[in-house]
Amino acid sequence: MGKTYERIDGRLRTFIEAQPLFFTATAPLSGDGTVNLSPKGLKGSFAVLDELTVAYLDFAGSTAETIAHLRENGRITLMWCAFQGPPNIVRVHGRGEAVLRDDPRFKELLSHFPDIDPSLHGLRAIIVVTADTVRDSCGYAVPFMTYDEDRDLHARRFAREDDASLSAYFANKEHIATSLDGLPGLPLPLPPSSV
Repeated sequence: MGKTYERIDGRLRTFIEAQPLFFTATAPLSGDGTVNLSPKGLKGSFAVLDELTVAYLDFAGSTAETIAHLRENGRITLMWCAFQGPPNIVRVHGRGEAVLRDDPRFKELLSHFPDIDPSLHGLRAIIVVTADTVRDSCGYAVPFMTYDEDRDLHARRFAREDDASLSAYFANKEHIATSLDGLPGLPLPLPPSSV
């Protein structure tokens, strides 16, 4: 039932751009390392950059596993499920990079997310993923679920932070600068925003 695609366009692009939620999965090279799976949301925080490249905003959180794993080996998988409409699952397997706030590419990449105010969410990085394999599958067992709206809790929590207080917040978290497995995570102090 599944099919492999050469690029992210047409029906695939329309589908993934319409989903309010997706998941990211990364892992360290170590066989006994921690596999990380994270839900991602917030309307406007995901973008298709071209037929093989997607990106999403990486906001303040309790760990930096994705950044640590990408810094070590670059492997990442993104997954979208249809919770409404016809059943479908799309996965993008590829190579990812965390583009940090002081990277010269950051400002141009941020322009792909016009509906997000980065000052409201403690924006740490933009994760850019280049697809190696794009596949879909049936999704017949995925339940119907309704999307009501994004929660405003994240923005309410992090809107009061500036670069200095956000760096202090991250410095007090156990797994921001170093991953659960001891890999380098988010460089601290947090690079100043280039926007």
